[in-house]
Amino acid sequence: MKIQEFITAFETSQQENTFNKLSLGNYKGSEENLKNIYIKKTLIRHEEKFSFTYRYKTRDIVKNYSPDETKDLLQKWIGSDFHVATLLTSAFELQFEILKNGKQTLKKKLSEMAEAPSLEHDRAKSRLISAQDKPYLQQLNITDQQGNVFKNAQDKYKQINHYIELLSSLIKEIPTDGQIKVADMGSGKGYLTFALYDYLHNVLGLKASVTGVEFRPDLVQLCNRIASETGFQNLTFTEGTIEAFDSVGTNVLIALHACDTATDDAIYKGITAGSDLIVVAPCCHKQIRRQIEQHKAENDVRFLTKYGIFLERQAEMVTDGIRAMILEYYGYKTKVFEFISDAHTPKNVMVVGIKDRRNQPDQAAILKKIKDAKAYFGIEYHHLERMAGL
Repeated sequence: MKIQEFITAFETSQQENTFNKLSLGNYKGSEENLKNIYIKKTLIRHEEKFSFTYRYKTRDIVKNYSPDETKDLLQKWIGSDFHVATLLTSAFELQFEILKNGKQTLKKKLSEMAEAPSLEHDRAKSRLISAQDKPYLQQLNITDQQGNVFKNAQDKYKQINHYIELLSSLIKEIPTDGQIKVADMGSGKGYLTFALYDYLHNVLGLKASVTGVEFRPDLVQLCNRIASETGFQNLTFTEGTIEAFDSVGTNVLIALHACDTATDDAIYKGITAGSDLIVVAPCCHKQIRRQIEQHKAENDVRFLTKYGIFLERQAEMVTDGIRAMILEYYGYKTKVFEFISDAHTPKNVMVVGIKDRRNQPDQAAILKKIKDAKAYFGIEYHHLERMAGL
């Protein structure tokens, strides 16, 4: 049977370490707006996993599965939910397809790939932000004058580069016209803000204007001094709250680890500015959790949420899920994915909105989904929803 031949080829590519990637298309299942699934290998805490990117009409969701789980899902989906499956290895490309007349085909051709990709997250590589000749990294106590990263700053240096790698791929998806205006909300000591300006201005060659917004005046003063001394003319830091910041004209709005509803303030600033890209990594989801705890809605997951740790995780997912729906309401294609900054930090969730100027959202349907979600979990309001007046 051709499906089993495809599965066997996938298993063999694992055993021989020739697997590169796999895609599933021509979706015929019941999941609303699901278009494709893209699969690649990854290492998470030294454990081999397969990373699945679920591509929907307006958002992407990433989930990780073990090799056995991946095989089970492929056997379940190929030929039923998905009528096209393409396996790419370092030796060949194999495509399974069900034609319109119901006939199954399996086509194989030589691959142009020379070798399977490395899985290591921290493999030796040329980083987007090098440690050499970076005065700002010296003044931020990341490197010495020779460009050597201090031992106690290795994790921070890796984290800086990891964020820049993530942002670089997202920035490629938006129009820039040679210039870009960025706001980094809650910029703190400015590690990311400096590195992002460096990347935009010196690596991409864009006419970049970057503003760090920070409540603590001592950090604002420190960062402005470093920016002036290192010649970063269009990098500035301003004292104040996210809520009070004037975001007009901002192309890219970033808020990493803004606490609780401060993340909503940042998202709303991006929405009202019509930003092309909004990137947040939320934390402290207290506003929704309090309402869930208070109302104790009777629903199908009540058997889980009676436990504090599960309630906390559910509050995080519900809070960020509604945020994503509100972004979609305003015409953003959303991505929600898990990332790990380095081996010594916990997992985080990043919520991304990319302005979709080609498709108009079904706002009425989205509002109904938000209303139904609130009713199901016993939520009176979401802070971002209230700010937007929905």
